Amino acid sequence: MAKRVFSGMRPTGRLHLGHLAGALFNWVRFQDEYDCYYCIVDWHAMMSDYSDTSSITSNCREVLLDWLGVGLDPDRSTIFLQSHVPQHAELHLALSMIAPLGWLERCPTYKDQILNIQNKDLSTYAFLGYPVLMAADILLYKGELVPVGEDQSAHLEISREMARRFNNFFGEVFPEPQTILTKTPKVPGTDGRKMSKSYGNSINIADSPEEIWEKLRTMMTDPARERRKDPGDPDKCPVWDIHKVFNNDMEERDRLSEGCRTAGIGCIDCKKALYSHLMGILEPVQARRRSFESSEDDMIEVLRKGARKAERVAAVTISEVIRAIGFIPR
Repeated sequence: MAKRVFSGMRPTGRLHLGHLAGALFNWVRFQDEYDCYYCIVDWHAMMSDYSDTSSITSNCREVLLDWLGVGLDPDRSTIFLQSHVPQHAELHLALSMIAPLGWLERCPTYKDQILNIQNKDLSTYAFLGYPVLMAADILLYKGELVPVGEDQSAHLEISREMARRFNNFFGEVFPEPQTILTKTPKVPGTDGRKMSKSYGNSINIADSPEEIWEKLRTMMTDPARERRKDPGDPDKCPVWDIHKVFNNDMEERDRLSEGCRTAGIGCIDCKKALYSHLMGILEPVQARRRSFESSEDDMIEVLRKGARKAERVAAVTISEVIRAIGFIPR
C-alpha cells in the first residue's frame, strides 16, 4: 500500500514561480508514488490576518485553480479545504491541551516573524500555536511523509514531538511523520529578493504573457552591468538564477553565460530566452487553469469530493483519539 503524503498551502492569493519550483512540481510527481492529501489550509490564513477575512474565499479559489492548472488531479489526489473537515479544529484542540509553551516559543520561525513582521498583530494564541494546528493537520491523516523545505523542518519536528507526547500519555495512536526534504531552488523576485507576494516582486503562475514579459523586461540584473557593452557576471544576476531553475537547455545556458561575460549579448536577450522557456512551461498550465475557471461548479465539486474522502479518514482518527483519551465514545 502506498505511503500517505500530506501537505498544505495557506490561501494568500495567486501562486508564483517560487511555489511552482519549490513545491508544486514535486507534488505532481508524488501523485504517481504516494497516497496524496493536499489541503488549502484556510484556518491558517487567519493566524496573522484575522481582522480582515474578506479575501479568503477568492484566495482559496486562486490557489485551487493554480493547483489544478499545474496538474494536481482530483482522481489521483485528495484535494480539499481545511475548514471543510471539522476534525482539523477538533484535533487541534486536543493537541493544544498537551502542547508545552516552551516548544512553541522556541520555534525559530515564530521568533523570526515576531522580529521581522511589523505591520500585523502577531500577539495571539493562534500565531504562537501555529505549529500545533500544523501538527493536527498532518496527524489527522496519519501522514507518513510530509514534503517540506528546510525553512519548515522545525515545524515538522514539533509535529513529531506532539505525536510522541500524545502517544506517551494516551497510547499509540499516531505515527511520527517523516520529512521528504524537497530541494528549494533559489527563485528570486523581480527586485532580486526572494520571490514573495508580500514583497510585490512575484511572477505569478496565472500572469498573462504580457504581464510576465513586462516583469521580466524590467527585472534587475547584475548591478555592475550598467551599459550594453559592459561584461556581466551571471552568478550575480537574479535573471540567471531563474534560468537555472526553469531552463534545462544546457547548451543555450552555456551560450547565454558566455555572452553575458563577454558582453556579446545584452540583458534583454537573456530575458527573452528566459521568457520563451517560462511560457513553454506556463502555457499548458494556464490552459488547464482556464478550463476549470470556466466552470465554478466543477471547482466546487473538486472540493466537495476531496472533503468527503478526507473526512472519512479524519473521523476514524478522531474516534481513536476520543477512545485513547478516555472520553465516552459518541
